Amino acid sequence: MCRAVSDLGGAAGACRLEFCGEWFDVSPTEPFVVGREGPLGLDDNPYLHRRFLEVVLVDGMWWLRNVGSRLSATISEPSGGMQAWLTPGGRLPLVFGTTVVVFTAGQTTYQIELEAAQATFASTSIPSGSDAGTTTIGQVVLTPSQRALIVALSEPLLRDPGSTTTQIPSSAAAAARLGWALTRFNRKLDNVCDKFDRAGVRGLRGGPGRLATQRRARLVEYAVTSRMVTSADLWLLDAPPSDVGGR
Repeated sequence: MCRAVSDLGGAAGACRLEFCGEWFDVSPTEPFVVGREGPLGLDDNPYLHRRFLEVVLVDGMWWLRNVGSRLSATISEPSGGMQAWLTPGGRLPLVFGTTVVVFTAGQTTYQIELEAAQATFASTSIPSGSDAGTTTIGQVVLTPSQRALIVALSEPLLRDPGSTTTQIPSSAAAAARLGWALTRFNRKLDNVCDKFDRAGVRGLRGGPGRLATQRRARLVEYAVTSRMVTSADLWLLDAPPSDVGGR
């Protein structure tokens, strides 16, 4: 959830970016580039665009633009009350004091933070956590085993929430973590992605040009940044529910 902040004085203020504990000041006169080129200096990942994201000041407001052609980014504020998907050619205003950006290129998931001195909206905390029964996220009802599947894929990020780079587990690795057969895991992954796709979460449906790795990464990005799963859910991996007869 978020609320508007009044009396901003019409000034954008300063903006800076954090990655791996290093802070970068964003110039108000030229775009700050995130990608294989630019001042951020990400590692040489051949799946990452040379110029992927840009932070720019336009008409007194800071914006995040996706100038890539294939990759998308998941954008959220720290409490998980706002979450969006920034596709190629899209742009979003940086209306919060802190904005979290998560994106995946190849097998690597990156996380950066943007901090704006002037915020148009302030976030408010939302409750998190779950019990052993079914869980409703918006209009999506997850069974315990479906939730465990999401936690298994999200485990690296949940174990180290401050990590800026991580590897999303393969379906085989996540299935083994849960003690499931790979066929069962893939069936449940299909069902989970279909549920969220029907609820309007973009980037989860498979098909031509949509590899399984991208789908898993998008599911993890959405689940973690929206705080649908947190470190409090890791207990599900110790005794993953069977959901016998469930999907």
